[in-house]
Amino acid sequence: MNRPASTLPAGPLLLTALIFVAALTRIIPHPPNFSPIEAVALFGGAYFAKRQWALVVPLAAMFASDLVLGLVNGGIYWSYFASAGYLMVYACIALSTVLGFGLRGKVSGGRVLGYSLAGSLLFFVLTNFGVWAFESMYPHNAAGLTAAFVAGIPFFQWTVLGTLFYAALLFGGFELLRQRNPALRAQTV
Repeated sequence: MNRPASTLPAGPLLLTALIFVAALTRIIPHPPNFSPIEAVALFGGAYFAKRQWALVVPLAAMFASDLVLGLVNGGIYWSYFASAGYLMVYACIALSTVLGFGLRGKVSGGRVLGYSLAGSLLFFVLTNFGVWAFESMYPHNAAGLTAAFVAGIPFFQWTVLGTLFYAALLFGGFELLRQRNPALRAQTV
């Protein structure tokens, strides 16, 4: 049966909904850095057939959740949009989506675990390097760079745990849905 050209198949809509719901969980109280940021990027990269959708949807979902956080938290959060840290987080989302392309057609528990750990490490390195390079919090020398990374260590455990938690929910939940709905088995957009 042919579907009309203007109708978007259920798969991309479901992927988009899962990514947006996961991103919006950032408004629920949570430990620092326990978030879906890396998981939604890897998930989008793994399942959207069209790479532009794989990049756009996680970035748009995170931007939407950032807007909600800005509305909820007010001025202190709005200042985040003017920082280099904001751009580093979005660079991490894009890079982790590209990393997720490596999962296409090869999703397994072990691979998702490995990619989640790699994405968490990427996030740790880029965001802490960004704080050192673009903010005035640390001196711009080797000691300052070391201090920036050391200061990020307590947050790294939460980044890993959040990425693993949300990756398990997204990848595991989608796999269960795919088992029940054969139309979702193919790549989606």
